[in-house]
Amino acid sequence: MNRWVLKRKIHISWLIAIACIGIFAGIFFAKYTTNPFYNSILCLFLSFLLLSTVMWRKNIYLIPLITIGGLLFGLWRGSISSNELVQYKPLYKNIVSVIGIVKDDVDTGTSSQIIIRLSNLTINTKKMSGTLYITSSSADIKRGDKLILHGKLAEGFGNFPGVIYRASIDKIIHPKPGDIARVVRDWFADAIRKVIPEPESSLGIGYLVGQRRSLPIDLSDALKLVGLTHVVVASGYNLTVLVRLARRLFIRISKFASAFAAVVMIVIFMAIAGASPSMSRAGLITSLSLAAWYYGRKFHPIILLSIAVAATVLIDPSYAWGDLGWQLSFAAFAGVMILAPLAQRYFFGDKKPGIIGQILGETVSAQIVTAPIIIASFGQLSNVAIVSNLLVLPLVPLAMLLTFIAGVGSLVLPSIATFIALPATWVLGYSVSVTEYLAGLPWVTSTVNLAWWGVGLIYLVIIGICVYMWRVTKYNLREANLVE
Repeated sequence: MNRWVLKRKIHISWLIAIACIGIFAGIFFAKYTTNPFYNSILCLFLSFLLLSTVMWRKNIYLIPLITIGGLLFGLWRGSISSNELVQYKPLYKNIVSVIGIVKDDVDTGTSSQIIIRLSNLTINTKKMSGTLYITSSSADIKRGDKLILHGKLAEGFGNFPGVIYRASIDKIIHPKPGDIARVVRDWFADAIRKVIPEPESSLGIGYLVGQRRSLPIDLSDALKLVGLTHVVVASGYNLTVLVRLARRLFIRISKFASAFAAVVMIVIFMAIAGASPSMSRAGLITSLSLAAWYYGRKFHPIILLSIAVAATVLIDPSYAWGDLGWQLSFAAFAGVMILAPLAQRYFFGDKKPGIIGQILGETVSAQIVTAPIIIASFGQLSNVAIVSNLLVLPLVPLAMLLTFIAGVGSLVLPSIATFIALPATWVLGYSVSVTEYLAGLPWVTSTVNLAWWGVGLIYLVIIGICVYMWRVTKYNLREANLVE
């Protein structure tokens, strides 16, 4: 009987998911190995041989082989990238000359310093891979600008192979036409600021296009304290709201029109927001969910999660080596798409939750799954995150719509745009008031110390709870879809 079970066929989607998990593991461990075999053609050939054999046969007993195949492929991809980053080591503690392109919007740091992420690098006339973390004096620098600078290169952290603190910027080149999506975004944001006062206008822009870096420092800090930063960064939440809106508006015309409008929304939003780790994950998963809906198929969230993890680290292996935004993005997705529906079915049965119940369930689940990483990284946890999300999140889609209307009114009907923008100002003012009030509470956060081994232990417990609820409820997680 056992032999018969082992010879059973397994669906190819699960084989792909297992291979993807192996790929991620291989890329993760590639940073800690220097074995030349892993970046050889032989390693790549062996991985393809194992993967193709198992995909052809599809037997359960071949699962270890597909895991090894994925692992070898990940080690091959990760070793290539890791070897490229080794070139930074001789440069540490030396003054270097750097030419690069500003990858993301510039952050405002402390002491009048700005934070720049620089890619497409040329260091001391040599092309280099990776992204540098740069701090420098405040300057008019935009995403897509070309910088020429110099400074002392220090060893990096997270997914940054190098850091230059207080770099001297020799030249800023604003290319023409530059980053068109960023130019359009800033043009529309300026129109919004003309009719909605601060800080409400910056909050509305953050809701609409995920431009957190334009927020006033006080409001940005308050959002962090109350656990609302995720609604003002380019993330899956913003994108999901827009895609659901596009799909539901155009479904009356046809299914194709609905899907096409949603795809256009994904492309535009990703172009405007930039290809951050969380945005890459959100765009990929939303696209896969949309494709599954269009063709009448259903993806299991674990399969979606595995494919997205592997795809993003194959594009940029450094995500697997310490990118906090990438980690939190996938943890939040797991909370919303796995823990939340299981908990809903376990505690409330077949009864469908209302919008408040759904938001509360998803918020609590996302907070539970992201909390271990947040505590280990920052040593603190928001005590009011659930309350703040429950009070603010239901109004975010409305605030996004009203902010957009205000921006259009500013461009088309400037004489009465201030009146058109009043509803947006009121709704955004409510969000600001709630955030500032909760952030001002003396017990808004707790200081907690948690080692990374403790993080792993907590996740094992969470996985165990999910397995238990799944066995009790027999809930089919394939029913969960982001775009429906």
